[in-house]
Amino acid sequence: MVTALKKSQADDPPSGLTAFGLFQREKRSLFGEILDWMLTPLLLLWPLSLALTWWVAQGIAGKPFDRALEHNLQAIVQFVSVKGNKVQLNLTGQARDILRADESDLVYYQVRGLKGEHVSGESDFPTPNDETEPIPGKTLLRSDTIRGDEVRIAYTWIRAPGHDDALLLIQVAETLAKRSTLATEIIKGVMVPQFIILPLAVLLVWLALVRGIRPLNDLEQRIRARKPDDLSPLDETAVPEEVAPLVSSVNDLLDRLTTSLTTQKRFLADAAHQLKTPLAGLRMQADMAQRETRSEEIHRSLQLIARSSIRATHTVNQLLSLARAETTGRTLPTASIDLARLVTEAVHDSFPRAMDKQIDLGYDGPESVPPECLMDGNPTLLGELVRNLVDNAINYTPRGGVVTARVLVDPFSGVQILQVEDTGPGIPENERDLVLQPFYRALGTNVDGSGLGLAIVHEIAQQHGAELKMEDAHPGREPPGLRVGVRFPNRTKPTVE
Repeated sequence: MVTALKKSQADDPPSGLTAFGLFQREKRSLFGEILDWMLTPLLLLWPLSLALTWWVAQGIAGKPFDRALEHNLQAIVQFVSVKGNKVQLNLTGQARDILRADESDLVYYQVRGLKGEHVSGESDFPTPNDETEPIPGKTLLRSDTIRGDEVRIAYTWIRAPGHDDALLLIQVAETLAKRSTLATEIIKGVMVPQFIILPLAVLLVWLALVRGIRPLNDLEQRIRARKPDDLSPLDETAVPEEVAPLVSSVNDLLDRLTTSLTTQKRFLADAAHQLKTPLAGLRMQADMAQRETRSEEIHRSLQLIARSSIRATHTVNQLLSLARAETTGRTLPTASIDLARLVTEAVHDSFPRAMDKQIDLGYDGPESVPPECLMDGNPTLLGELVRNLVDNAINYTPRGGVVTARVLVDPFSGVQILQVEDTGPGIPENERDLVLQPFYRALGTNVDGSGLGLAIVHEIAQQHGAELKMEDAHPGREPPGLRVGVRFPNRTKPTVE
């Protein structure tokens, strides 16, 4: 993750426009995306700032010149007089020259008489198109065009002495050169510093972002510096608050990985220990058979070898079953399971072993489960569960004993209970939790076994959400026997992680 961040600093386009799809990265970069969303608004707002500054500068530059134009208008009004029905502008030549004395702009004026006739000034002066009734003595401003030049016009209406109903129009206009020059100067004064500040702001954003993601780089270095077997949790206090949930998730993963590796190591160690004994016995019996010369002793050694090989094969098969239950069971497909039919098949397959030990093996329950009570499960794992319960009962039941497999179904709730009971020595109450651990065998038993049967049953039951319970089959008797019950909830499914 952090490697991608470092790579983006050299490969990402500096324009900051990826957020709008102008640049497409093959690999997402946190550094690049944050930089995009910080710089893109800045680069887009800058032209908007230029336009807004120009508009404001135009308004600021126009105000002093508007006041000067109004002053000129009032000066001309002072020279207007009315004699009888004749309007006169007594503007001296010197005053007219002063009015028009401007190095940058042209100044126009006009005076109209009682009937709107031209009295003085420019005759082609545009007429105001005010829709409202003129207000005598009020100075108004407007923008217009004279002889192709944009101008700013100040105009007013005055009441003629002795003519209450007649109004005189006086107008003064000025081109916009000085206004544009002042506005340009204001723009230059504002924008030149921005050309310096903008690259500096981009640089500061870049440096701040590099510093902001430095904790991720430090975290990467700490992880890379670890030894391969170091799965200890990362220090959550050494990272920023925003990264702490990620570190916490990584710590949870490391904890699960540590548990998994510990379980695997223990499993491998126990499996090696369990296989060592039958393999050593096989080797010893093979050596003894080689030394024997009598056919009877050789035959007896071969029988022992065959028995040891069967025991070793059984142990290996149980190890494979346990491994399957702990790992692949989460990914195997599910199907509707008829528990009664599954148990009857397992009992039928176990008849030869039971007959060899003269054990009365039977089944007590319905021939099939009602369709509405079928449960969802993995047929392979559930088959392993039933076979291990039946095999375990046969293995620990003495000759002439009784083993019964039973299925109980509640048609109302759909709950199903599998019970396998025997007349063996049973398991003391204080050891019933311990026998669920792989390779643990109850004390006082002299039966050959690997200690995996109930561990396999417990693992498969957990994956199907079932509850495992052990109790004495015949309380008060000696031996008490053992009854193992597995309670399946309605429509159970294997756990998927």
